[in-house]
Amino acid sequence: SLLKSSTTLPLLVELKSGTTYNGRLISCDTYMNINLRDVVCTSKDGDKFWKLTECYIRGSSIKYLRLPEEAVERVKEEEGRQWQGNGNGGG
Repeated sequence: SLLKSSTTLPLLVELKSGTTYNGRLISCDTYMNINLRDVVCTSKDGDKFWKLTECYIRGSSIKYLRLPEEAVERVKEEEGRQWQGNGNGGG
């Protein structure tokens, strides 16, 4: 999946509350719950900042995610490897 392929990449997460989190993706699950490392949290108004070593974000509170272009490239590479490693010969 796109999100799982983005492990270790920088990620911006905006919550429904307006708070944003910028950090590196450690892990995610099927509910889009995510763990970030080396995080900078910004308040809704943008006037307060917090630096966190790690944080957990519940998927249901996420408004949107911004991933780097490299994440899409990783997915394409992984899909290519899956097709090559299939071994069926296709026909």
